[in-house]
Amino acid sequence: MPLFGKHIERLPDAGAEGAARPAPVDFTARRDRVGKYLKKYAECFVFDTLSEDFLSRVGSAFMRDVPIPLGEADLAAFRSREGLPVMRIGENMARVLGASPSFPHAGAYIEFLRRAAGGRAAAGLVREAKDAAERTEYEEACLRFRAALCLEPQDLAAMYGYARVCRAIYLAAEDGERVGLFKAEALEYFELTAEAHPRFPQAHYYLGYAYLNMGLYQKAWLTWKQYLEHSSHPADRREIKERMRQLADPLEIERGYNAVLAGRFAEGLAALEPYLESKYNDWWPLYYYLGVACISLDRRDEAVDMFKRALRLNPSHVESMRELADIYEIDGEKEFSAKYRKKAALIESGGHAQRSEEND
Repeated sequence: MPLFGKHIERLPDAGAEGAARPAPVDFTARRDRVGKYLKKYAECFVFDTLSEDFLSRVGSAFMRDVPIPLGEADLAAFRSREGLPVMRIGENMARVLGASPSFPHAGAYIEFLRRAAGGRAAAGLVREAKDAAERTEYEEACLRFRAALCLEPQDLAAMYGYARVCRAIYLAAEDGERVGLFKAEALEYFELTAEAHPRFPQAHYYLGYAYLNMGLYQKAWLTWKQYLEHSSHPADRREIKERMRQLADPLEIERGYNAVLAGRFAEGLAALEPYLESKYNDWWPLYYYLGVACISLDRRDEAVDMFKRALRLNPSHVESMRELADIYEIDGEKEFSAKYRKKAALIESGGHAQRSEEND
């Protein structure tokens, strides 16, 4: 399925969203999670400076002594009497910006691109990025969206496109670190797009799914509520309404474990216990939070049972091991306490827990 072919609705008119828009994020100064995967696209360049004759002809004195990126095929033309076309120089600069937005001369490159394209550079980069994405050349698309955001950090098409292409990259990735970093980048830009352009429904659509996958059910529900307020796409509206209906139980579970985390243990216990006899009875966090509530209410035996059930479903859950170690230590059962502390230490050092039934 084409990346941008699904349910693209009309973009809001510029300025139609009121004056509450947050301050733009400077893409050249922000933390760059994924730049290390893209720097390779700028490693082919060598750098030279523009001649005084060129600077005077194009009115770009601000580019004096600024290194210009040149590909191998550009060198002869750059040094010839005719010189390298301005658009080619701009393409190379955009590539460097996309690969490394914090490049020391990013400010000069941005100004050059704005002047050379008459204020249309960002729109051109977005078009190229979309074309690359439709060809499934996601890293190429990523470079161009990033360059566009350097020029126009609150451009809706650039923000949304960047979030979508980061999502496409992590969905296709196998390396865990790559998945995590591009997923975090996609989440941030779906959030930023929704904040800066609250009437644009697609950002809320994907942001809701991101929150759902993180177990943030209340945030997913509220985000999808905003989606429904602004979407006119019938099929997707039906899809999201059904998703929201399915969140009824997860929302109650979330309310329960948030109560436990807030120290309202009796409230959390009352909210979570009914789900022991439900389709969620294989969800290990349910047992962990019930265990925390039980031990906090001095229900020791029930707490032990809950933490052990959590470990049967997730043998590497260190927090459940620590809770059991603490309980056994208080009870004077030093052997069992030491056993669980040893298991927790093994997991934290990179080892693996063994799935086993306990007879203590």
